[in-house]
Amino acid sequence: MSAIASVTAPLLTASRSSSLRGASVKHGSNAPARVAAPRGALVIRNASPKEMRDRIASVGNTKKITDAMKLVAAAKVRKAQDAVIGARPFSESLVKVLFAINQRLSGEDVDVPLTKQRPVKKVLIVSCTGDRGLCGGFNNFIIRKTEQRVAELKAQGVECKLITVGKKGGVYFNRRKDRYDLVKRFNMGQSPSTQDAQTIADDIFAEFTSEEVDKVEMIYSRFVSLIAAEPTVQTLLPLSKEGEVCSVDGVCVDAANDEIFKLTSEDGEFAVKRVKADTEVSEFEGVMQFEQDPNQILEALMPLYMNSQILRALQESLASELAARMNAMSTASDNAKELKKNLSLVYNRARQAKITSEIIELVAGAAAA
Repeated sequence: MSAIASVTAPLLTASRSSSLRGASVKHGSNAPARVAAPRGALVIRNASPKEMRDRIASVGNTKKITDAMKLVAAAKVRKAQDAVIGARPFSESLVKVLFAINQRLSGEDVDVPLTKQRPVKKVLIVSCTGDRGLCGGFNNFIIRKTEQRVAELKAQGVECKLITVGKKGGVYFNRRKDRYDLVKRFNMGQSPSTQDAQTIADDIFAEFTSEEVDKVEMIYSRFVSLIAAEPTVQTLLPLSKEGEVCSVDGVCVDAANDEIFKLTSEDGEFAVKRVKADTEVSEFEGVMQFEQDPNQILEALMPLYMNSQILRALQESLASELAARMNAMSTASDNAKELKKNLSLVYNRARQAKITSEIIELVAGAAAA
């Protein structure tokens, strides 16, 4: 990846509006000292024809790499979409059971630790970044959002702990341990699974149930479209008694009526559509008997429900990262295409000027004879 980064970095950062002042090409004493170059090309001083051809070939090879990375990222976005959709049946069934039990126990005094509200003195923040770079500003957006949230909480006199998911965020905050209380680091991986989500959930539950922290928030990138992602701060714990997951502004997301994204192709272009995934809650019989204590059932269901919420956040974050990488590689490919075109134009103009100069010399010599 480092080799690819060294090749694509100039294309990712190049500005199309930059102008070329000129280029000098060695063609002997009769070659023009300066050849006008089009806007958008790079200044190449004292370049021989062979060096120019090598540069054009190098840019062409780089474009092939970025095109391939774009297609790979697009295929992985599709896979991430399928993972979200594939997890829906389990989530829907779990929500039905959870809502029905809560409806049945709505009039009873049920004490579930994961729904227990207590004064917030310390918050655990779970920050989700990517494992790799070459994805534009995706990782920086999440890191900056995390820093901003920590600053907001500290300004309110609230202490913060930090768990990172993804190598980029882990490395960044690990280097700043003097400023951030980094508890643990996890890798995002290329295909988040329920086991990955459960590993993260176990640490979260341990911190919350032991009252080491009073609140748990998760910062991840919500996949809006292939060209847009929304950094989201979501409250994981405590849960509402309805099993809803709420954002930090108090807006709760009903998992029975949330959205899923679908990758489509229209007019040969990739696009993303978000559709409502309505879940009809089945009616349970009026008389409900539990083989176990209802509190034990809720204590078993809510961690399971939280696992599905963490997994969904990981999948959306991964999809956002892949979409950002696809866009970055698309931009790099476009820049490479334009750069190759402009370099070819500079090369052809210099070659034409040399040929013209040689013809003039031949004509002048013939006339003198």
